[in-house]
Amino acid sequence: MSGSSSVATMKKVVQQLWLEAGLNRVKVSQAAADVKQFCLQNARHDPLLTGVSSSTNPFRPQKVCSFL
Repeated sequence: MSGSSSVATMKKVVQQLWLEAGLNRVKVSQAAADVKQFCLQNARHDPLLTGVSSSTNPFRPQKVCSFL
């Protein structure tokens, strides 16, 4: 039993390796250039770069009820 299950496992591993070998890969330099371009194009929408006004900030400290 053990021998046939290890053969089946190894066949699955080989099949997965064949699938991965057939993938089209992007060079790291090209991927980095794409990420940089995306960041530059979307910088004006990034709240970490542009900031968030206090009126629209959902994480601002809540006001305390002062009439008690």
